Amino acid sequence: MNALSAFTFWAQRNRWIWAAIGVLLLWLVLSVVTNRFSLSSLSGIILSASFLTVVGIGQMFVVTTGRGNIDLSVASVITLSAFVALLTIKGQDANLAIGVAAAVLLGLAVGLLNSLLVVGLGIPAIIATLATGYVLATATLLSNKAIPGFAVSPALKSLATGRISGVPIMAVIAILGVMGTSFVLRYTVFGQVLSAVGQNRTAARLAAIKNSRVIAAAFIISSVLASLDGLLLGAYIGGAFLEMGQPYLLQSIAAVVLGGTLIFGGSATALGTLFASILLILIVTTMQIIGLPPGAQDIVQGIVVIFVLALAGRQALARRTSVDVTDGAAANTQPGAATPLPK
Repeated sequence: MNALSAFTFWAQRNRWIWAAIGVLLLWLVLSVVTNRFSLSSLSGIILSASFLTVVGIGQMFVVTTGRGNIDLSVASVITLSAFVALLTIKGQDANLAIGVAAAVLLGLAVGLLNSLLVVGLGIPAIIATLATGYVLATATLLSNKAIPGFAVSPALKSLATGRISGVPIMAVIAILGVMGTSFVLRYTVFGQVLSAVGQNRTAARLAAIKNSRVIAAAFIISSVLASLDGLLLGAYIGGAFLEMGQPYLLQSIAAVVLGGTLIFGGSATALGTLFASILLILIVTTMQIIGLPPGAQDIVQGIVVIFVLALAGRQALARRTSVDVTDGAAANTQPGAATPLPK
């Protein structure tokens, strides 16, 4: 086996490497072309990518459950959580615990609602979470009318914007989240059953795995992380506004798939989600440097998402075909297997 074959085999098991290579190449191109990029600018990009990573990890859990499951309510959860934080904390550190609790409860409620619609009523995840998003959008409008101002808790502001030895605190939070998620996926029972459910629900059920509980847990994790992300994002920008979470809808899906998580479920990589989040922020930064208008930027991001999903679909189809061919060949070699009669 030569070096290229060995790397290809290794990359198939560590799909995050492609997003990491994309970050390195785009960073080098921008550094050469603009002569403006430095470690400080990279720090700012990582800070922005940290917010995407948090919501992306939650989206990753949902996607890993398989059957094309996607949480389309995360954008509305982020926005509503920012408004709820402003209403409950009121710019005072003394109310910070109440605000965090409100954000967690919001995430739990939305996650349970999505789980009820998807698992309990059997509604496709895309439709169920889209409907939930519309309900939350109405609640956001009501919150927007009731909000008295945009005072932000100093402690929460420091957490969202502060730095430790030049490293953004949010980046540290995102990296710790990635490390914790990687541990859960690889070394815990939940991580194993999550992959099993995503790969084959029938086989998982025959193995005495409670599919409904695993899927419900994934939606709850997604909503709670999106809600906490909205809490921190509101502190970072110093307030809240309608549709502030909208950019994270497409980007969270793209970060998950571009990072190496299989769109049809069964295999996830938190590290890939982190690198893909940085890559997507770099792409947005590149478009801003070029001077593309916001509408054109949305078009480019949409094209990137379509391209990534199409590529992931082709890879999944090829993998499924390979498995079917292998299974068929194995079946024909079993003792007593039927042998075609000569014509």
